[in-house]
Amino acid sequence: MQDIKQNLADAVREARTKLGLSQEQLAEILAFDSRTILNIENGRGNPKFENLCALIRYLNLTDNKIFYPDRKEPRPNHERLLALLDDCTEQESEELIPAVRYLLNLMRTHNKPTL
Repeated sequence: MQDIKQNLADAVREARTKLGLSQEQLAEILAFDSRTILNIENGRGNPKFENLCALIRYLNLTDNKIFYPDRKEPRPNHERLLALLDDCTEQESEELIPAVRYLLNLMRTHNKPTL
């Protein structure tokens, strides 16, 4: 559990500093007690679920940053593709699967190096 607390601490600190916010400013924005961000970034305590959700959403933290920090972050085009898929209905997703498989197969066959 300590690793997850430290991963959360590191992810929050990194995201907060990228936004140019102090701990106090972030706490004020999220209507947290000023010590909450300090404790989270120091890997102490267990934030309330509501606070954790608000923090993750505001800082736009991915699950990889907290639970799987050794995984590579998704690439920007991959994120764009996932966002398009998130906007699809279940029916649209079902109809896209064969088309995507076909296109991937075509692209991969076309891009295979010759020996």
